[in-house]
Amino acid sequence: MRTILILTLALITASVALATKSTINPDGVLEIDGKKIFVIGFTAAPPADGKTPTGKDAFAELADAGATFVRFGPEQAWSDARLSKNKNSKTLRRAKDCTAGSIFAKPPASSPATLTTKNCCAKYLLALRTIPALGAYKGADEPEWGKHPLLPLERAYQIVKELDPNHPLVIIQAPRGTIESLKRYNPVSDITGLDIYPIGYAPGLHSQFSKTNSEMSMVGDYTRWMTEVAERKKPVWMTLQISWSGVLNEGKTLRFPTFPEERFMTYQAIINGARGLTYFGGGLPKGLNDEDRKLGWNWHFWNRVLRPVIEEIGAKSQLYPALLASESKLPVTVKGDGIEFCVREVGGDIFLLACKREGATAKAEFSGLPETSATANVLFEEPRSVELKSGKLTDWFAPFEVHVYRFKSGN
Repeated sequence: MRTILILTLALITASVALATKSTINPDGVLEIDGKKIFVIGFTAAPPADGKTPTGKDAFAELADAGATFVRFGPEQAWSDARLSKNKNSKTLRRAKDCTAGSIFAKPPASSPATLTTKNCCAKYLLALRTIPALGAYKGADEPEWGKHPLLPLERAYQIVKELDPNHPLVIIQAPRGTIESLKRYNPVSDITGLDIYPIGYAPGLHSQFSKTNSEMSMVGDYTRWMTEVAERKKPVWMTLQISWSGVLNEGKTLRFPTFPEERFMTYQAIINGARGLTYFGGGLPKGLNDEDRKLGWNWHFWNRVLRPVIEEIGAKSQLYPALLASESKLPVTVKGDGIEFCVREVGGDIFLLACKREGATAKAEFSGLPETSATANVLFEEPRSVELKSGKLTDWFAPFEVHVYRFKSGN
């Protein structure tokens, strides 16, 4: 019997010096040594000793924007040689000394391991579980679509929980199967999620439902889908697009998300319940221009598209505390076709995150907010603001537009 295991690590605060303990709180938020983390990561990240086109340290650049996770580990099966190489890798050395503000660049390992016995598995787990950067383990990739049998995954999960109960195990599914077929994998992970890449020619081909919805709003649909799969008992981490085989392989037309597209997909996933986001494809060679190929990562896309998105949601942003909060119990409703939203409360502030799916530009009216008169700042659209009157807020939404409102509760 084969026991299949894949491993993951993180960007952690500079105060962390010893092995970490990662837990999931009742709101589905990851906590590392008691510090709440909204997962914003990359698979794969830039080279650990890499530089940006301007010569800035690569990990410092990610941390400076507010990222919290990167991938670490071999692409092939773990072996003694790969264990030794990775434990002494530049990635982990950079994790110890690369700081940006209060952030250490602490990378996560996510790479396949085929382990045949518990003793073999123990060798790697016992070596990796003490790495200060470790945030989580990642199980078999897309197991439902890959038709992975459950028994080996159950064995792997049992071994991980026995040898390292301090780090959760994540399984990311493909946009395939059914809610019921995906539920079969719930017992073999602590965190679930799905990868979905809608941007391409023709659009939506990554999804099995492209004939019914080929728009990028499928990101929110699949996020809700995975919350149903998880039965709201475990967090959902979504993997979003930088590039993928559907735009890189021979015969395909290269296409990347624009800033508005990446921003919409990011917020729609959060609005529909994602407690973590990973961006895939930044290191794929076929997606790199000549300059980026020398640097080993898609800095062109980062600078034009992804960094501006992450600056809005990242660990240094004014919105970040809301991403760590529980869902508000305010009885908010909306009138407006295709409007999706969530409400979070942090201290005396209320955050309303809203987006609009495909369709026509329209006005939306939110009701059930505090019965007060106040001005709501529209974050990232300054100096724009809207009025909150008698518990109602009205604003315009174009297709695939996002608005983020912040106002005082009035209490």
